[in-house]
Amino acid sequence: MSIVIINTGFSNLCSIQNSIRRLGYNASVADSIHEVKLAHKIFLPGVGSAVSVMRALRKKNLLSFLQATNQPILGICLGMQLLGTYSYEGKKCLLLNKISCSIKKLPRIDCSIPHIGWNHVYYKDRSSLFNYIDNATQFYFLHSYYMRINKHMIAESTHGINFCSAVKIKNFFGVQFHPEKSGIPGEQLIKNFLEI
Repeated sequence: MSIVIINTGFSNLCSIQNSIRRLGYNASVADSIHEVKLAHKIFLPGVGSAVSVMRALRKKNLLSFLQATNQPILGICLGMQLLGTYSYEGKKCLLLNKISCSIKKLPRIDCSIPHIGWNHVYYKDRSSLFNYIDNATQFYFLHSYYMRINKHMIAESTHGINFCSAVKIKNFFGVQFHPEKSGIPGEQLIKNFLEI
C-alpha cells in the first residue's frame, strides 16, 4: 500500500511518518502531484496558518487535485480545518470547501488560547476511525481556531465551547487533535484510517 504525507512545508512530518512506521507501514513525504495521485492513503497535516498552507498547496499544483480526489484523506489539526469553506485566521482565506463551515478563533471563555494539551474526544456513533478506541479517550490538541459543530461531525470536544474534533465526508476524514502525539489511542486511530 502506498501512503503519502503531503509536504505542506509547515508540519512536523517526521512524527506522523514515525507513527506510521511503528504500525508496520512505510510512508513517504511528498509534494509531487504524480506521487500523491498514486497513493492509496493520503495524510494532510497542518501546522501554521491556513493562508500559508493553502498557498503552498496551490504552488505545488495540489489544490484542484485535493478538491476532486476520491482517495482516502486524513486531515490532521489545520489539515482538518482546510476541509471547511474559509478561515478567519489572519485575512479571510478560502479553503477546500468540502464542508460548509467557516473556521473561527476559539473564544476565551474561562480557558486559555491556544488550546494546548490533552482533552476528551466524544464520538457520536462509532465511526470506523474510532474502532477499538473508548469514547471520551483523551487526545493531544494544539490549536487556536476551530470548526463548529456540523452535520459531518463524528466527534466533539470542549474547550470553553463545544467544537468539532473529528469529521467525515465521503473519502475525507479530519481530526482536530494530533494522533501522532497521542500515544497508543492516536496510533490506533492512524491504524484505523490505514485499514479503512
